[in-house]
Amino acid sequence: VPVRATWARMLLAELNRVLNHLMFLGSYPLEIGAITPTFSALQERETIQEVMEEISGGRMHYMFNRVGGLKEDLPAGWLRRVTAAVAAVRRRMPQIEDLVLGNDIFAARTRDVGVLSPQLIGQYGVSGPIARASGVDFDLRRDDPYLAYDELTAAGDLRVPLGAVGDCYSRFRLLLEEVAVSLDLADACVEKLGALPQGPINVRLPKIVKAPEGPTYAWTENPLGINGYYLVSRGEKTPWRLKLRSASFNNMSVLPQLLPGCVVADLVAILGSMFFVVGDIDK
Repeated sequence: VPVRATWARMLLAELNRVLNHLMFLGSYPLEIGAITPTFSALQERETIQEVMEEISGGRMHYMFNRVGGLKEDLPAGWLRRVTAAVAAVRRRMPQIEDLVLGNDIFAARTRDVGVLSPQLIGQYGVSGPIARASGVDFDLRRDDPYLAYDELTAAGDLRVPLGAVGDCYSRFRLLLEEVAVSLDLADACVEKLGALPQGPINVRLPKIVKAPEGPTYAWTENPLGINGYYLVSRGEKTPWRLKLRSASFNNMSVLPQLLPGCVVADLVAILGSMFFVVGDIDK
């Protein structure tokens, strides 16, 4: 994969992580009765959404990755617009934090509610922000790096925020902290891409691409947790088997241990703080 494609992939991944987190940062307060933060979070989300739509043409499924690189090169002036969008979102994020974390009602509804222990996280394979909010210090971008995340770690741009309590409040706060990290990573990727010489964004492929015979497994640190990809090939043009491990499926599997004994009002707060996507659960 060309080096420009590697850094562009990381930039797009971190911008997508910001989009994911801002959606939940906006929707979660709404679920427990706070309306104003929703508008602020969705406004910031749209700022990033515009540059993502520009490069891909899509607003939900961007489909920019290809075998060997990206679909096409970055539009002229796009990196400059990304820098402006990231700066605008970073400048206004404290407003969302103040609106929510400074609200006594929000704190009362979420502190010490839905506490998830590191032991349960290990037993059920919970990952991502939910696990880190309970103090589980694991992030594939740092601990089993892919793309060029090892360079970002060495430069000090990649930090892994951690919580300690593992309650609803900790999970929400961790998303806020991860947005700040992803914005920093996006800036670092833009700086690197701006310094790289012009070159290819993908590689020339044969008309028919055949995966080498045998099994392989890869995993990535997606916005909601670890996604795994198990591929078995017989050396033909289509895989013999493909199995996906989706983050939400494991994260939601712990609910039977987490929900018994809670009151109905807390049920809403707990479910909302698990930050899941229904399509990720459907198997």
